[in-house]
Amino acid sequence: MSSTMTNDPTGMSPKDAVQFAQEHDAVMVDFRFTDLPGTWQHFSMPISMLTEDLFLEGIGFDGSSIRGFQSINESDMLLVPDSSTIFMDPFTEVPTAVLICNVEDPLTREPYTRDARYVAQKAEQYLRQTGIADTAYFGPEAEFFLFDHVEYRSEGHAAGYRLDSQEGAWNSSKSTDNLGYTLRPKGGYFPCPPSDRLQDVRTEMVLNLMNAGIEVEVHHHEVGGAGQCEIDMRFDELVRVADKLQKYKYIVKNTAFEFNMTATFMPKPLFGDNGSGMHVHSSLWKNGENLMYDEAGYAGLSDAARWYVGGILKHAAALLAFTNPTTNSYRRLVPGYEAPINLVYSQRNRSACVRIPMYSKSPKSKRIEFRAPDPSCNPYLAFAAILMAGLDGIENRIEPPDPIDKDLYDLPPLERKNIPQTPHTLESALNALAEDHDWLMKGDVFTQDLIEYYIDYKMKNEVEAVLLRPHPHEFYLYFDI
Repeated sequence: MSSTMTNDPTGMSPKDAVQFAQEHDAVMVDFRFTDLPGTWQHFSMPISMLTEDLFLEGIGFDGSSIRGFQSINESDMLLVPDSSTIFMDPFTEVPTAVLICNVEDPLTREPYTRDARYVAQKAEQYLRQTGIADTAYFGPEAEFFLFDHVEYRSEGHAAGYRLDSQEGAWNSSKSTDNLGYTLRPKGGYFPCPPSDRLQDVRTEMVLNLMNAGIEVEVHHHEVGGAGQCEIDMRFDELVRVADKLQKYKYIVKNTAFEFNMTATFMPKPLFGDNGSGMHVHSSLWKNGENLMYDEAGYAGLSDAARWYVGGILKHAAALLAFTNPTTNSYRRLVPGYEAPINLVYSQRNRSACVRIPMYSKSPKSKRIEFRAPDPSCNPYLAFAAILMAGLDGIENRIEPPDPIDKDLYDLPPLERKNIPQTPHTLESALNALAEDHDWLMKGDVFTQDLIEYYIDYKMKNEVEAVLLRPHPHEFYLYFDI
């Protein structure tokens, strides 16, 4: 539960990290790293093992058992803790310090090319090498659902799922323990309690996030009627904010668990209601100056910012293989649920794939908001790919299509048909990535090995796995055929 200790380790050396653990009375230390699909993995050791030498020597582990990593004949790998990432776990009964790690080859001591965190670090290095900017800031707005009951199965002879939320409109006619105040589908935006029944759990999440070193700006109920929420954290540099998003998902899930609820970042768990996106704000800075701003430009955008948008829109189909990396992601990217499927940009307009927020006239606040991504992504790969697409746009002066400030959902058919849209399936996005990835490989940020392995893994384990199985709705459509 919530602690009163502050927990921001920015700039800590290995010596500082060891001292931090001692000052917080840590008994155990937990080492975490991210597999290729984007899930945190971990193991723990007694705090006596946490020495300054450990940050240099690393800790061995079996890479063949981790999704997307090594084959069994090359399984030995090293985790190298990053001392600046240390924080105290808010949930363990025994005080436990946590360190986020990079992955290395134990023989060469070279960083591992399939380590997503290393990809993000290389993206920041490449940014500086270009001379365009020295800092990239990212601010993700991750949405999620909270449910009171979840069950699912996928077997050869049976498949299905059932979700329940005390807020769900389907509970309005419940015969027992019914106090009303359920939320209509698409009716969850900003109601006060008792309609919003999740205020306290979100507040506890915010307190846990803050005590783990994450600055939170706002929390609220989202549009999805049955338990959809959003908690926004403050922007940060690319790698640091990806670290924070991994912490964010861990803290949201575990706080929900303490309330006897379950949290999911699955983009589209409910049919007929809004899905969960993760709008990503980004800006480039050099010598303390925001390069995205020009008072004379459309929506206050500089030439560089406009070209940055051009790169994102040009490479969007391939980019979505990383920012929207699940088959379920494309259940969200459909018309009718406020999903940003139109590959255009606009000021204020939330129906565009790229929006230019206009809340403030301050040059420091100027940024672009890429609205297509969702929180199922591996944040290190997703943010690195967004940056690389934007940089390619700047380097090649890619002009985006003219901005459209109309409601894109209400355009006449003839006008709407000429607007390009996001891919309709994960397979389409992966095929686009196979054809369009040279921009990702600049500076050796993404390697050919990683891209090919990623496409192969996603095709075999997700795309084909879903295509091979009968869908429950097919029985509704075809059983009596």
